[in-house]
Amino acid sequence: MEKIVFLDRATLAPQIRLRRPGFAHEYVEYARTLPDEVVARLRGATVAIINKVVLNAEVLEQLPDLRLIAVAATGTDCIDKAACQRRGIAVTNVRGYAVNTVPEHTFALILALRRNIVAFRDDVLDGEWQKSGQFCFFNHPIHDLWGARLGIIGEGILGQRVAEIARALGMVPLFAAHKGKTGFGPLYTPWQEVLETSDIITLHSPLTTQTRDMIAMPEFLSMKRKPLLINTARGGLVNEADLMRALDDGLISGAGFDVTVGEPPALDNPLMRVAGRSNVILTPHIAWASDEAQQTLADQLIDNIEHFVTGAPTNLVRGLY
Repeated sequence: MEKIVFLDRATLAPQIRLRRPGFAHEYVEYARTLPDEVVARLRGATVAIINKVVLNAEVLEQLPDLRLIAVAATGTDCIDKAACQRRGIAVTNVRGYAVNTVPEHTFALILALRRNIVAFRDDVLDGEWQKSGQFCFFNHPIHDLWGARLGIIGEGILGQRVAEIARALGMVPLFAAHKGKTGFGPLYTPWQEVLETSDIITLHSPLTTQTRDMIAMPEFLSMKRKPLLINTARGGLVNEADLMRALDDGLISGAGFDVTVGEPPALDNPLMRVAGRSNVILTPHIAWASDEAQQTLADQLIDNIEHFVTGAPTNLVRGLY
């Protein structure tokens, strides 16, 4: 009989229904699991469900019964996949569930920053409307999206959906060729050109050794149009200290981030230090988290486990070692 242990159930909202697999099993779940609790809680488990709990080589060596790690997310950077490969542990993830929610959140950030919604709201609360003495006031610039160039870094399903919405709004989407690479074909715009000519840049890439800190001071210095920078992907894609410097020096016009390095971020995290500025919006990693998307994720998560146990695995994570 399979033993299934979910280590961080609180990473899904309480209203999301997580059905039980249709085979004989023991099921245990914990709201949260600290690093020093992982091994004890997974001892004897054949299936581990995690979202953000770290499973490194040292932990995996102590879990001889483990056959499957079912990730309740798309990103798998919290798992030592090379160690899994050595030990014959399969890894599955959830795909395609966020095709609406993440692009919608991306554009919520873009629209709010492009039209200075937060700044105007703060002014209204501070009485600026009454002080203006007329029907409107112009304390902050407002820009349309129509005709704006949107640099998209990451050409997967989320980047493609963002491009669709951008075209519907009259924007010009540009898919960036991978940093330092050439020969991507006519559908891609050279990396440097995207940096130099975009009015808005949005990130939709996985976090890997190749993409970590791919936006840092050299990239900010190349952003001639002082774009908005939007990140609903992974915090480590952007060097946060350099982001704060770029904001201080006016190299970009604003930042909309849903992710940070270390979550929750420390109070002295660079993004926390600038989060109160009117041209910065920081949300708590909830771009993925519409109720509709979470339910799709939960259903696919259990599908992956059932398919693995019945010998027809789906969404195996391959080629990432």
